[in-house]
Amino acid sequence: MHVYTTKSGRVRGRASVRDHAVVAVLGIPYAAPPFGVDRFREPRPARPWDEVRDCVAFGPVAPQSAELPGSPTWSPGDEDVLSLNIWTPGTEGDGLPVLVWIHGGAYVFGSSAQPDFDGTALAGEGLVVVTLNYRLGFEGFGHVPAGEGEMPCPDNRGLLDQIAALEWIRENIAAFGGAPGNVTVAGQSSGATSVACLTAMDRARGLFRRAILHSAVNACASVAEAARTTAEVAAAAGVPATREGLLSASPQALVAAGDQVVDRYRRDPASGRRHYDPAIYGPVADGHTLPADPLTAAAAGLTREVDLLVCHTTEEYWLLDAVGSSAKITSEEQLAAFAQDFGLSAGLVDGCRLRMPEASVRDLYLAVHGDLLFAEYSSRLADSHADAGGTVFRSRFARRRGGRGQRVRAWHCADIPFAFGNLEEESVHFLTGGPPGEGDHELSRRMMSAWTSFATHGDPGWPRADTSSLPVRLWYTGREDEGAAAGGDFRDLWRTSGFPLLAP
Repeated sequence: MHVYTTKSGRVRGRASVRDHAVVAVLGIPYAAPPFGVDRFREPRPARPWDEVRDCVAFGPVAPQSAELPGSPTWSPGDEDVLSLNIWTPGTEGDGLPVLVWIHGGAYVFGSSAQPDFDGTALAGEGLVVVTLNYRLGFEGFGHVPAGEGEMPCPDNRGLLDQIAALEWIRENIAAFGGAPGNVTVAGQSSGATSVACLTAMDRARGLFRRAILHSAVNACASVAEAARTTAEVAAAAGVPATREGLLSASPQALVAAGDQVVDRYRRDPASGRRHYDPAIYGPVADGHTLPADPLTAAAAGLTREVDLLVCHTTEEYWLLDAVGSSAKITSEEQLAAFAQDFGLSAGLVDGCRLRMPEASVRDLYLAVHGDLLFAEYSSRLADSHADAGGTVFRSRFARRRGGRGQRVRAWHCADIPFAFGNLEEESVHFLTGGPPGEGDHELSRRMMSAWTSFATHGDPGWPRADTSSLPVRLWYTGREDEGAAAGGDFRDLWRTSGFPLLAP
């Protein structure tokens, strides 16, 4: 019997099917369902229960339209979406380091139930692994205007959900063998930027010691920008852009309205920055829940207390092109329009072209856009954190693989199955290029060891970066990867060309 006592009641888990020495406790509510009278509000405590609660299956996912391979989908009426999952090799009192994972998905899709986020392998390394669901899309990141005399609905409700989960972990994780004072929060893509936001938020201070950021995304809105998105979504939903009007639209209606807004941007080349990759939601730098965008906050020293491990892939944006979520830029005229829309200098684009003399216009665009959204932004977070006196370790993922007539690049998301040790999952084979070879397993062991070592005592196994020296650990398997590891670094060009902060 695997029964654990939490502040809300007792829960029963099961042995992981992958490793019977690890217990999986799935779908534990960490907060009340954020609907009905609690819709658009801060998360409230979960209602206690009396009997032992069977926690052997993932909880419902947040409202979204995505259908991901091997993952559950959202069904209208599913409301108990604020749940977390624990994989533990220990028992109460063991004091094991805790790793908390925040999934990505452009703030509109994804869940903790994705097979590549199964925590069994990392738990087998001696960690207590926690994954969680949080509000997405408008429910989690839409700006809700307050009328005269109305209590305002907070921005960044998805981030507040994450904080509520961390508070639950602080109060309850010891029962599962974890150390509440030794928590590392990790995430990838929008999950990484969520983590970066948490490092700057007063309400999250003291809830974790370290943070792992893989491919943080350059996306943080002002209140005015978020309000403009609200107006667009409300119009698409056919409701007034007021709290009352937005509450009258069902979660399903707001998901559909957001998809309509995205589709309009995608179809309109003249619509500016959002045409190229139309993500419309993200954190809001409202000055209350979130004091500033993560890069500004890091430069101001607001994140200095938290040790960082920062990684990005060497060919980030090729994945977005492969799955069809990016605009197709194939002509010099389109490339020039892209640079103009983002305010990029001709010197930057021309400099990248000189370093990629055989690249097509498409590949040049993907390289620059990948830096703009992920690679250079992640690197600047690391730089700013180090410059402000914080501890930071940097790495780059460069592993490539040929096969099935197409080379799988070191692209966005490909690093995460390696870090979790879930290479055998069929659902990740599109990302990794098929079943793993021995070199892949060896790389995975090294990446898992780095995460485990960092979460345990703050040292992933290579020197920390500082203001004068920025050592980078390169992750790759063999000779084919060496070109990706050595090339594709345009940091000096970005330093002299300026770097725009983007709003979703």
